[in-house]
Amino acid sequence: MGVRVRQADQRDRDQVVRILEEAFHDDPVSGWVFPDEEHRRAVHGTFLGVFADITLEGGRIDLLEDGTATALWLSVPAGVPEKDDTPALMRATADPDNERAELVGRLTGAVHPHDRAHEYLLMIGVSPERQGEGIGEALMRGVLDRCDLEGLPAYLEASSARSRGLYERLGFVFTGQTVDLPHGPSMWPMWREPHG
Repeated sequence: MGVRVRQADQRDRDQVVRILEEAFHDDPVSGWVFPDEEHRRAVHGTFLGVFADITLEGGRIDLLEDGTATALWLSVPAGVPEKDDTPALMRATADPDNERAELVGRLTGAVHPHDRAHEYLLMIGVSPERQGEGIGEALMRGVLDRCDLEGLPAYLEASSARSRGLYERLGFVFTGQTVDLPHGPSMWPMWREPHG
């Protein structure tokens, strides 16, 4: 599939957040973090904006030129990271009274592998009207091709069975330990070795 992708910058922040907000509104994890739909509509964009800001500062955001899809990547070095304040920032910024806004980040962080440097797909979002067209796969291809070229693995957490299937087609393998949100859905940490 031929798609035109460019690297986003600070000027694209609001568009990136809008795409993520639309793509993740009905996602099982977003529904768990913000179970009341009206409240989710009010704070979800602010919550997702934290991911956009972190990635704009230290990672790479790929954006489909037609504004219907985006992928947020971080390069993670080998070794145990210093204390990660991101989960607390997610909660403080978006929904201070909502423990789940922080807990989801703490639980995914606890299983994130750090023994090898890798590319981390923090989030990928495709506008609902374009889902199922292969856009997500096309959007990821540039970074995955670079990973293969450089011998670098990649990592992500699938938040739904549907997305897990997409990632498996791209060579990601479930690590064997789910992230089980209390009284909520599971997430599937997935690892991809570079393809020779």
